[in-house]
Amino acid sequence: MIVQQVLRDGVIRLKDAGIDGAVRDARWLMAGCLGIEAGRLTLHEHDDVPPDVAQSFSDQISRRIEGVPVSHLLGERTFYGRTFKVSGAVLDPRPETEELVAAALQVPFEQVLDLGTGSGCIVLSLLAERPLANGMGVDASAEALDVARQNRDALGLTSCVFLQSDWFEAIEGAFDLIVSNPPYIAAEEMAGLSAELSFEPRMALTDEADGLSCYRIICSGADSYLKAGGWLMVEIGPTQGGAVTEMMTAAGMVNVEIRRDLDGRDRVVLGQKRP
Repeated sequence: MIVQQVLRDGVIRLKDAGIDGAVRDARWLMAGCLGIEAGRLTLHEHDDVPPDVAQSFSDQISRRIEGVPVSHLLGERTFYGRTFKVSGAVLDPRPETEELVAAALQVPFEQVLDLGTGSGCIVLSLLAERPLANGMGVDASAEALDVARQNRDALGLTSCVFLQSDWFEAIEGAFDLIVSNPPYIAAEEMAGLSAELSFEPRMALTDEADGLSCYRIICSGADSYLKAGGWLMVEIGPTQGGAVTEMMTAAGMVNVEIRRDLDGRDRVVLGQKRP
């Protein structure tokens, strides 16, 4: 069989299973099995498919039907124009988190701290854009830090160190910028999430409380680790802007504001330590 036929069969299976974006997912998986970029797949549609590649593709379609994210099947995800390794040990980088990176790049910084770094995609994206800056990413998960270090090494960003820490617990020094995408899903909301999220680490999704406890820790502790005039920026759920804004204001920060994502939803809250 040729690529076009095998691909079509995969799309049909995904559509029959009710998978949104069936064509897109099948093309990404086929390109991964062939070892080519998805954008070049059209050039190979009439090539014969080796039996082992056809079997690998079929197996991946089956796993996608089970709910496994495409990024986990491919082992990577594109974020802010770069490719990052992902696994079940880290939160899958999402497009809306790019709003946090974009906001951070609007302020000057030489030292940046990423709390709950996961794959390292936020701090590494910032350092790739600011090659003279230095950074630190911390996470409570040793497995997540292994992934982050692999991403750092693949990007050649020697300016970043990764440290196991429960939020600020093991951190020393002060930073111009602190960023974080903490777990913000309330425990009571977890049961209603999509099946795909069950393949991601629960500790990266929920605080097992009201969805705001991590912000309380970050906002109350940030002052001790920010330089005068430094910035704190956090990603939020679309209903949490008011609560997190109040936390930053109560912590003495100024210039507190909410930034929206491309869908018009509240996505980032930022505030500045008094100069």
